[in-house]
Amino acid sequence: MSQKPHSSASPPGSPALPGSSRLPSLTGMRFVAAILVFVTHAAVAKLFADDSLNDVVVQYTSRAGYLGVGFFFVLSGFVLTWSAKAGDGPRRFYRRRLAKIYPNHFVTWLAGMLLMIWAGTAVTAGNTVPSLFLVQSWVPQLDVLAGTNGPSWSLSCELLFYLSFPLLHGLIRRIRPERLWMWVGIVIAAFVAVPLVAQLLPGSPDSPWQPVSWWRYWFVYFLPATRVLDFALGILMARVVMTGRWIGMKQLPALALLAAGYALMVFLPDAWGLVAPTALPIALLIAAAAVADTKGERSPFAARPMIWLGEVSFAFYIVHFLVFQYGPMGLAATDSSAGKTWDTPGALGIMALTFALALFFGWLLYVLVERPAMRRFGRPRRRPEPAAGPGGSAGPAGPAAPASREPVGADQR
Repeated sequence: MSQKPHSSASPPGSPALPGSSRLPSLTGMRFVAAILVFVTHAAVAKLFADDSLNDVVVQYTSRAGYLGVGFFFVLSGFVLTWSAKAGDGPRRFYRRRLAKIYPNHFVTWLAGMLLMIWAGTAVTAGNTVPSLFLVQSWVPQLDVLAGTNGPSWSLSCELLFYLSFPLLHGLIRRIRPERLWMWVGIVIAAFVAVPLVAQLLPGSPDSPWQPVSWWRYWFVYFLPATRVLDFALGILMARVVMTGRWIGMKQLPALALLAAGYALMVFLPDAWGLVAPTALPIALLIAAAAVADTKGERSPFAARPMIWLGEVSFAFYIVHFLVFQYGPMGLAATDSSAGKTWDTPGALGIMALTFALALFFGWLLYVLVERPAMRRFGRPRRRPEPAAGPGGSAGPAGPAAPASREPVGADQR
C-alpha cells in the first residue's frame, strides 16, 4: 500500500514528512553503537592482571558489540526506508550505497593486507579475496571471515541488504498499515526460530570468543541470510512510523527495554543470547528517537558533538580493529598471550590510547576517503531544472530540495 504524503492538516504531533525530516538523534546513536563494538573487542583482549576482573569484564561486556552491530543492521533498514524517494531508481541507489561503504572498506582492506605482510602473517587467497569482494561472511571459516580487517564482515551483510532493499521495500510497502505490527511480531518470531534451527548444527568446535559452537555462532550471528531479519525489521518499523501507527513509546522506556534485552543476552546460553533478545528493543528505540526528532524534541544524542562523532562512526568502526591488532593494544595482546598483563590503571590507559588512535585514524579516513567519495560518486548527476511556473515556483510542488540531500542518520553507520 503506497503512503500518502502528510498534509498540513495532520494532527498535532504527527511525524513530519519522511525523507525531508532530519534525524540527528540516530546519527549520534551510531557512535554509541560503534563504541559498544569497541568495548567488546577490548573486553576479550583480557589485559587485566586480575583474572577475576577479566572474567567479570568478559561476562558482562563481551556481548555489547553484538547489540551495536544489531543496531547498525536495524538502522540500515529504517533509514533507507525513511529516505527512499519515488524517483530514486536502483542504479542511483546502488551507486550511493557503494560510494558510502566501499572506499573506506578498500582502503582498510589494503592497509590490513600490508600490515599482515609487515607482521609476517601469511597472506592467502582465502583470507584476502573474499573480503575484498565482501562475500566473506558466507564462508564458515574464521580466517576467511576475518579477512584482512575483521569488522568488514558486517559489510558483507550490508551488501545483501542493499541488493535486497528494492524487493523487500516494495513488498513491505504493500502491507496494510493496520497489519504492520502483526508482521513485526512475525519477524521477531523468526529471530527466535534462528537459534532454534541452529541447534541442528554441530555442537563443536567451540567459538574462540563465546561459549557457543562455531557453526551455531556463524549461522546466527555472521550469516547474511539470517541477519537480513534485522534489516527487514528496520524497514517494517520505519513503515510503522511513516503510516502513523507508532504506539507513542518514548526513548527512555525503549532504553529500559534495551537494557533488559541486553541482560538476556548476557545470561541466555548457547546461541539464544547472540541476537534475538535485543532485536525488538533496538527497533523500538530507533523509532522512538526518529519520532522525537520529527517533533523537534531535545535529545542528548542530537547534540552537536554527538552528531560529529556519528558522522565519523563508520570510519571509526571500520578502522578500529586494525588499531587493536597493530597498535598499542595489539602489542599488549601479544604480550598477554605470553603471560604479561597490566594492573587496572595500565590496562585502562592502553584501552584509552587505542580508542584515541582509532578515533584519529577514523577521522582521517572520513575526511580523506569517505567524504570525498560521497561527494564524487554519491550524488546524482545534475539534470536541467524545470522552467519556473507562475510566481517563480519550480512546478506544482514548489521549489525542490537538492536531490542529494538525505536526512541526518540516513547513512547506516
